[in-house]
Amino acid sequence: MTETNQTEQFTFQAEIKELLTLLSHSLYQNREITIRELVSNASDALDKMRFQLVANGDTDENETLEIAITPDEEVKTLTIADTGVGMTRDELVKNLGTIAHSGSKEFLSKLSQEKQPDVSLIGQFGVGFYSAFMLADTVEVLTRSFSEDSGWCWESEGTGQFTIEPRAGLERGTQIVLHLKEEATEFSRPERLQHILQTYSTFVAHPIKLDGEQVNTQPPIWVEPKSHLKEEQYHEFYKYLTHGTGGEKPRWYLHLASETPFEFKSILFCPESNFEKLGFGKIDHGLYLCAKRILVQNDCDKLLPEYLRFLYGLVDSADLPLNVSREALQDNTVFMKIRKVITKKALDHLTDMQAEQTQDYHAFYQEFGSILREGISSDFGNRDRLSKLLLFPSAKSENESGLTSLTEYCNRMAEDQEQIYFLSGQSKERLERNPHLEAFRKQDLEVLLLVDPVNEIVLSQLEKFDGKEIVSIDSADVKLPDSSSDDSASDDKDDKESVPAGFEALLEFFEKALDGRVAEVRQSDRLTESPCCLVNKDGKMSTQLQKVLSMQHEGFPMAERILELNPQAPLIQRLSTLVSNEQNHQFISNCASTLLDQALLQEGISPDDDDMPQRVLSMMQELADGKTSIVT
Repeated sequence: MTETNQTEQFTFQAEIKELLTLLSHSLYQNREITIRELVSNASDALDKMRFQLVANGDTDENETLEIAITPDEEVKTLTIADTGVGMTRDELVKNLGTIAHSGSKEFLSKLSQEKQPDVSLIGQFGVGFYSAFMLADTVEVLTRSFSEDSGWCWESEGTGQFTIEPRAGLERGTQIVLHLKEEATEFSRPERLQHILQTYSTFVAHPIKLDGEQVNTQPPIWVEPKSHLKEEQYHEFYKYLTHGTGGEKPRWYLHLASETPFEFKSILFCPESNFEKLGFGKIDHGLYLCAKRILVQNDCDKLLPEYLRFLYGLVDSADLPLNVSREALQDNTVFMKIRKVITKKALDHLTDMQAEQTQDYHAFYQEFGSILREGISSDFGNRDRLSKLLLFPSAKSENESGLTSLTEYCNRMAEDQEQIYFLSGQSKERLERNPHLEAFRKQDLEVLLLVDPVNEIVLSQLEKFDGKEIVSIDSADVKLPDSSSDDSASDDKDDKESVPAGFEALLEFFEKALDGRVAEVRQSDRLTESPCCLVNKDGKMSTQLQKVLSMQHEGFPMAERILELNPQAPLIQRLSTLVSNEQNHQFISNCASTLLDQALLQEGISPDDDDMPQRVLSMMQELADGKTSIVT
């Protein structure tokens, strides 16, 4: 070390001169970063001091390791002091005047490549100290190293030179005194500083005192082993993260830690309620992202996929740069690996919860399932895992929620059942009256009853589950098992034998009468009571979903449908007898149109039939004429 008793003057290296000019003349959009950077540097100095104390066997509990922030509104100064390792004269020259440690050359190169330079990258290149010149005309650094008995004063106006002179009477550590610019005097106001410190430095491991009062009182519990924490501590931390908006207690939480191949610690919380269901719009809060307990972003919405956006939490990694733009995060290898790990852990937790805490999982899904299912269309890598987490309404559900998973559905399938069946509609009551269900009830086959059209969209995107095709039962592609019991097989044989003689002729007559309104008229093997039903020809999308899409998109074409007639229905049997007499053809034609209109109405579709009112009146008149007033 060079001994000297007089003031020495030094010149900054060329790149640092350029950096200081940029910072001192920049009306930087977020000058709060200066406070964050200087507090972060002070915290590092305290960490180094703690290491020295431990290495030297000094376990004095009275040893003070803290950061003191002292604003002075009268003289317009701000002092940030620590009781850390301090610096020697040579370290002052090395750390605050040369390029070797500052990384300023790389920093300036990065800025020159950007159309809109982002000065917030300072911490990424280790030049955080120089951000002081965004706030100050003059910066003083008063410091005494733990290894020396006397101290030093470093001073610069940011114009290209700095001076160093001895300074007696200094305590161990470093004080940075900012002589604030006129346009930066707000940083001498305690209330302004308190907001900044609570925003960026709440979780710094060492006490931060503003005018003697500690401002970082929320402990960083994520760095503690899970076994050392109590339930109440998690709840308090959750309330801190959510500012009380998530409720007093979380529905569940995950405490995660990884040491290799990269280090990070995290706590994720699931709130009790889904605010999207309450009409508050899309949730968009993201997670807190920290680097060594210093806040990097407080709304980092890229740490989890969109379909897990309901989770609150914090992720802290020593392997992330303190300053990094949102765009750069997408290219940061460590960041993307952390995202992958915490996504996997969240899905692992939901999978375990579904298997081991079924009631709790169903309650969770009723709140957040509408968000979780979005992953089917966006996260192809996790689609199989997500498909097993989905729940759908079913009359055969063994849970009081009335919901079932596709895995549970498949476990209950008939032995020779090849497809997973669903039916969608406007309400559960209307679905239960739908004639398409008749054959499925007869064979005791499970059908998912979907009132929410998004559920059908999700199933159509899946197409298959566990090798089973997923189809709507109003599709022409439905395949019923050959039989589910000997009794039903016998019943099917009897049904086929009871097809009336004139049924084929009736099919031909209906097809001519309804030409242009249906694609085909054919015999039904899915009806047991109702006279007819409509079936989608292409089989790819249910009538209900087509209806929803046609309402949302003008001109959306409804698919061609097939009208199926039930030869066991009394009305169809009677019409099969009457069709051989031409005198009945007008009546049968009216019946064909009316049955089609009825089938459309059952599906919630208004018939496009101008003749319906007059036709119904005519049929009512004909029926009335056939009645008698004589009481027998």
